[in-house]
Amino acid sequence: MSESGAPTGVVAAPQRGPNGFALRVSGLSKTFGATRALQDVSIDVRPGEIHALVGQNGSGKSTLIKALAGYHHPDAGAAELDGEPFDIGVEVPDGLRFVHQDLGLVLELSAQDNLALHGGFAKGFGGRVLWREQEQTTHELLRRFDVDIDIHQPLAAATPVERTVVAIAAALQGWHGGSGLLVLDEPTAVLPHDEVERLFAVVHEVRKAGTAVLYVSHRMDEIFEIADRVTILRGGRLVATKDVAQLDPRALAGLMVGEDVDPDYRAPVAAKPDAPIVLETRSIAGKWLRGIDLRVYEGEILGIAGLAGAGVLELPYVITGHAPRGDRVTGELRLPKESDEWRDVGDLKDVNIPLVPSDRQREGVIFEFAVSENLSLSILGRFGRRGKLAHRQEERAVEEWTRRLEIKTETPGSLISTLSGGNQQKVVVARCLATEPDILVLCEPTAGVDIGTRVAIYDLIARLSREGLTVIVSSSDEGDLLAMCTRIVVLRNGTVAQELDGDGLTQQALVSAIEGGD
Repeated sequence: MSESGAPTGVVAAPQRGPNGFALRVSGLSKTFGATRALQDVSIDVRPGEIHALVGQNGSGKSTLIKALAGYHHPDAGAAELDGEPFDIGVEVPDGLRFVHQDLGLVLELSAQDNLALHGGFAKGFGGRVLWREQEQTTHELLRRFDVDIDIHQPLAAATPVERTVVAIAAALQGWHGGSGLLVLDEPTAVLPHDEVERLFAVVHEVRKAGTAVLYVSHRMDEIFEIADRVTILRGGRLVATKDVAQLDPRALAGLMVGEDVDPDYRAPVAAKPDAPIVLETRSIAGKWLRGIDLRVYEGEILGIAGLAGAGVLELPYVITGHAPRGDRVTGELRLPKESDEWRDVGDLKDVNIPLVPSDRQREGVIFEFAVSENLSLSILGRFGRRGKLAHRQEERAVEEWTRRLEIKTETPGSLISTLSGGNQQKVVVARCLATEPDILVLCEPTAGVDIGTRVAIYDLIARLSREGLTVIVSSSDEGDLLAMCTRIVVLRNGTVAQELDGDGLTQQALVSAIEGGD
């Protein structure tokens, strides 16, 4: 921290404009064809305030953020930053900074290069890059996040946590503390508990310098922990702006959804004590894993929890045969219903254990494809012979899974990019289920989806479990695990540290086990 109280590298800024607001938006409207994405929405953010923006998928949050960022030109609306008007949707003042949900990183480049693309390279005589100075600057930018990352490694090989840290560090480069607005759009969507707390510490530093923060999140607990006020959108309209202290989770969920929603929902599923083993592992090791022995039972929903670096993100990919190329993984896996043979986890190509990946946007969907094309990718071999696709058979399968999972789309031929995040997730799940597996593995199943859609996904997974499907859920969101799972395995330092089930499945017990408490 500097003597003025601003975060390191943050420069004191001029005084506020006459209206007393960091950001003021009024009468914002935007239509896409026949869809009214925003209807006369107004929002104001006070200096030094952490202001949450919430609503279900399709409520208009993303459209509002994209208008501020100059991506969408609104039909109507006015905006001011620190009292200075700007042409919203056309110009973006320097004092308006963003960390978008897709992070805006070049994954083929390293963390050092990505940060330099935002803030510029350190250069000497003749424009020569001063690489030693550039490395020092990169380490200083990342040090506040206390994350161990190889700054020269391409970000394609980094974890979602590491990518998020780089994106936030990039947005804060050259930040003029005490003015402007930092927009954080779902920054914690795939972050585990300890990383969220680390991010919150940085957000509070920014606030102390007088800088306002517009914080978009679907995680209810985060809103109550970090925000001063909250603006709720529903169906493109402003529902209310409230002091967070005036609300409780049920009241906020009700404003978002328009009906009474229980934020402490538990899916109707119970453990089956006499169920047979359907998956067994022994001595699984990899980049983070240090010897994992598991037994998974038919029809259960097994949760995998732990801090970043414990192997929580790695284990689902290893047991489904999707370990990152170049990573050396060892250990064995057995599927007793199919065979007593133990299989090398480095060679699971013909094993039907589908994976719903952690990064839906980069690993789960093909945005240039239609809903139907994304859904049927896993079973195209069933439709037709001799290289010809039987379109009618494909259409029937797509219609069946769209109905079974209640996927909301205008038509199956619509681009998947037109769907909400929750419905995109359902398409990925449907693609996996279409292969008729005995086991389904999900990573971060509700990342970036609203509370109403979360409950729908919880219900769907519970129903599949009751029908006999075995589900393994890896999530950085304790709420996901507590809402769905019949048993939770907690990883620490790459090994199984603790198991929770029955009456032991409480939030306090889970957080304590994850963090290594008694």
